[in-house]
Amino acid sequence: MSLNRKLKYSLAINEAINQAMEKDESVFLIGQGVESPWYVGNTCLGLIEKYGRERVIDTPVSENAITGAAVGAAIAGMKPIIVHPRFDFLLYACDPIINEAANWNYMNGGRLSVPVVFWPIINRGGEQAAQHSQALQAIFAHIPGLKILAPSNAYDAKGLMISSIFDPNPVIFVDDRWLYNTEEIVPENFYDVPIGKANIISEGTDLTLISYSFMITQCKKAIEELKNRYSIELIDLRTIKPIDIETIKKSVNKTGKVVVVDATWKSFGVSSEIVALINDYCFSSLKTSVKRVTLPDCPAPAASTLEEVYYPDYKNIINTINEILL
Repeated sequence: MSLNRKLKYSLAINEAINQAMEKDESVFLIGQGVESPWYVGNTCLGLIEKYGRERVIDTPVSENAITGAAVGAAIAGMKPIIVHPRFDFLLYACDPIINEAANWNYMNGGRLSVPVVFWPIINRGGEQAAQHSQALQAIFAHIPGLKILAPSNAYDAKGLMISSIFDPNPVIFVDDRWLYNTEEIVPENFYDVPIGKANIISEGTDLTLISYSFMITQCKKAIEELKNRYSIELIDLRTIKPIDIETIKKSVNKTGKVVVVDATWKSFGVSSEIVALINDYCFSSLKTSVKRVTLPDCPAPAASTLEEVYYPDYKNIINTINEILL
């Protein structure tokens, strides 16, 4: 019997990794700062003490080298989880991720797999500026052979991390530090959340709101503010790729009005792909054009006063919903 209790998002990730390492000795964790709360919060708490430095490997600052080592280990039969404390610097590791891991299964006719989890953490706000604040999931979502996951709550974070670790092919688990102190009911037992299946958080008939990761918290606030005026359906994608188009289609065909909320840049991003898919599959059901709430097409500012304008929140979502429904 499992015990349900409230657990912080960061500790839910920690529990997922711990239970996966208990279950399978081929699972190991590698990356910068895995023993440093400053880098990774409580997500790796106590793992070195329990499993030792052969399975929890704190590395030098060399993203390409350590990612290449993890990909090689996965090809050899291990199940590595490689943490990148800042998503920005995953770009240094594009060669082993895109040229090797993403293509390995295809180039070997499906006979070989690369069970590796790339775990980049988004760091926004706090005057971290343009080179330390980027959410780059759209770049990797463009690549065939990569799955992109982005949980919004502690329950999904644990279940999706477990699904990622035991998936036979490469997964990018998009984490967001702004979620670390949020809490959710999480079972103690070992469980997974299916990859590629969205979650309908609230049902509605007036408008479909589509988002993922941290912006789900802002969507919930917007819906709460508007609950006496509109009936809004909220879809948490959970998986960016493969995207759950069937859930989106069913909702859009019901409501006919859509707002997509995505805390990345507007041009050529995740929101752009969602809008394109809606036009492909649901065009005849649309009563108005699909609206988006995104970052502006410019790098992140350093000044806190500018950050307040740069990063969208529930107020921007409310304003966009009102544009459609008023």
